Amino acid sequence: MMRRTLTCLLLLLIACGATMGQNHRRGSVEITGDTDVSKLVKKHIEFNEHLRTVPGFRVQIAAFSGANSRNQAFELKNQFKSDYPEVEVYIHFTEPNFRVKVGDFTSKLEAYVFAQKIKEKYRSTLIVKENVYPIHLDWSDLVPETDDSGDD
Repeated sequence: MMRRTLTCLLLLLIACGATMGQNHRRGSVEITGDTDVSKLVKKHIEFNEHLRTVPGFRVQIAAFSGANSRNQAFELKNQFKSDYPEVEVYIHFTEPNFRVKVGDFTSKLEAYVFAQKIKEKYRSTLIVKENVYPIHLDWSDLVPETDDSGDD
């Protein structure tokens, strides 16, 4: 028992001595580096500001694999673009599949409504979760048109 108490006291003295020996000064750190690195970081930030995506959904209209799958995917893309020119079409390749996905929907409900709209022609629709490009509204879309003719 005595030995245990002495050991605890000794450890306590060592811990106190270690903390008292530390000098608590405030200082500053200066990091010097190549200016080209900071230029590259700045360019990277500017580039990414133009490619911001948000979590959302797309409608997958087909997946192809095997011989000629790439050509099939691009043919379907062109066909869909002619049917729905206002909707973006994306082709994703994950070996061995080419997947054709459409739309940039921020809610699953929007994607579901669109999938129902095209389901008759594109039978193998599937809603998939992806990062999508948000809709960029033009100021003219937000401000109602007014009649400035002065005739009241």
